[in-house]
This record gives sequence, structure tokens and C-alpha cells, in this order.
Amino acid sequence: MTEELHILLKGCIKYDRLSQEKLYRQFYPALFVLCNKFFDDEQDIITALNNGMMKVFNNIEKFDNQKGDLSGWIYVVVRNAAISHVREKNKQMVTQEISAELQIESSQNPFKDASSETVIRFLNTLSVTTRAVFNLFYIEGFLIKEIAVNLDMKEGTVKWHLNEGRNKLKTTLNNNVNNKVYAR
Repeated sequence: MTEELHILLKGCIKYDRLSQEKLYRQFYPALFVLCNKFFDDEQDIITALNNGMMKVFNNIEKFDNQKGDLSGWIYVVVRNAAISHVREKNKQMVTQEISAELQIESSQNPFKDASSETVIRFLNTLSVTTRAVFNLFYIEGFLIKEIAVNLDMKEGTVKWHLNEGRNKLKTTLNNNVNNKVYAR
């Protein structure tokens, strides 16, 4: 670690705003590029980057120079913040996507006013593998090919799990609509 970076680190640990600003500006270009890999919209990029840097500043005293360099640690923290922001955005859209995919033939849409917890509760009715595939596809936004690579399975198997998940959720949702047990 350079002397300048070491001084900035000490200042950030003391919550010195000038040190925080200098550290932010020093890493901003690389972190912007990182977050741009997750988002097209500049507002989302800045939000993820700023959320990540807030986590950096709030947890800077936990950084251990013996375990790695500061830039790598900051990169991981901001990357995780970007992933969290992706998940938040996808959770907002998951209700619409699942409902459209399931093509519920009921006049009532059980996800219309459902909370993310309710959606997760429905997802938890699936088997572990089907739930993993379903979550990666609908919540994490992975492509079928990416899921196949990450879970070491064929694309056809991924599609089968997606279909299995849709069928089980459709049955669960139709039962809940008929029993009026779903959460609003």
C-alpha cells in the first residue's frame, strides 16, 4: 500500500470527510466501470457505487491489510453492493414477471399487491434445484445459458426446471386464489 493510500485509510477510519472524498475520487473511475457492468442506467450505476462506498466507509476499520490490498477489498464491497442493487430492482419486477409467465387465468392476481416476502414464500414451495434455477432466472436475471454454466447442467434441464417451477407456482397460486389465502 502506498504511503498516500495508507494516510487516506487512517483518515477514513477517523471519518475524516476530506480523506473519504479523496479515496472516493481515487477509486471512482474503476468502480464506475465495475457498476456499469451491472447497469445501463447511469442513475443505477451511481446508486450502486455510492451504496458500496458508504459500506466501505462504514466498515473501513474492518479492513485487514494482512488479508489483501485495499483496492481489492473496496472492489468486492462495491461489487456486492451492485449485486444487492440488482436484486432490489429485480424484486420490484418479479411480481409482474412471474404473473405474466404463469398466465394465471383468474380474475384476481395474487401477486398484484404481494410483498417480496410473499413471493419468496411461494418460491420456497419449489424443490431446491428448481428454486435455484427459478431465482437465478427471475430474480437474479441470469440467462438460461448462464444458469446452465453456473449450475453445471444442460440448457434443456434449466428449461425443464423453469417449466416445473411455473407449473408448481401456477398450481399453488390457483389453490390460494380459490381458497382466498394469499397475502395482499
